[in-house]
Amino acid sequence: MPKGRKSSSWIDILIEIVEAYFKSARQSRRGRTWHQHVVPYDNGWAVRREGNKRITSKHRRQDTAIRKAKRLARKYKADVVIHRQDGTIRDRINYD
Repeated sequence: MPKGRKSSSWIDILIEIVEAYFKSARQSRRGRTWHQHVVPYDNGWAVRREGNKRITSKHRRQDTAIRKAKRLARKYKADVVIHRQDGTIRDRINYD
């Protein structure tokens, strides 16, 4: 409600509520991404979807994990984020 208005009708309040609902619904659809991260895991490498704690797959070698991540990223039109052994980002590949 604008600051200058002191009272409003129930219709104005209802309109504000409906607008807020639809705005939040649009934002929630964009919330999750399918970006795939190749991260160090135990004595090997893992592929993990962005935002997930659980890993998608485990691999002994980084190049194998990168191939898997690329396949998933192409399927969902997402990015592959490749990390170094220390966890910093080495490279990012975009499949939009």
